[in-house]
Amino acid sequence: MAKNETNLSEEIDEECIFCQIANDQDKEVNVLYQNKELVCFEDVCPAAPHHFLIVPRQHIHSCKSLTRRHVSLVERMMELGMAVLRDQGIADMKDIRLGFHKPPFISVGHLHLHVLAPSSKISQSMEYKFTPGSDSFVTAECIKKHLQKMSPTALFNIGTCLGLR
Repeated sequence: MAKNETNLSEEIDEECIFCQIANDQDKEVNVLYQNKELVCFEDVCPAAPHHFLIVPRQHIHSCKSLTRRHVSLVERMMELGMAVLRDQGIADMKDIRLGFHKPPFISVGHLHLHVLAPSSKISQSMEYKFTPGSDSFVTAECIKKHLQKMSPTALFNIGTCLGLR
């Protein structure tokens, strides 16, 4: 696969289920949208009436693997999440949640944005997994803001989104 314009040159991990989905090797998943860089599909264990995952085709392990050069990737993931929600009939963009699980609380070691709507209807049994600012979940907006402030070579420090740095 050719490198894209943002020069995200991470390899595709043949063992990674999200790499397989993103590169059309797993036909069991309901893909809602895909382009050269990103794939959006339904979460197999939805926590809200609309729960989608957006993954880059390139293998990036997690939000802790991000650097300042990934700001535009995170922005495009967020934009795609909102576009897919609008396509699904979601009009209230104030009642959505976009975010990433933080290691070690990731279920798959491949960067994936959770897109949930309405966030007011996240199941009570799953709310703890998707609470912004918790030990396990950080909003995409928080990551984007902190990536923009980073030096070009530094890796993302989750503590910055929790006020620990």
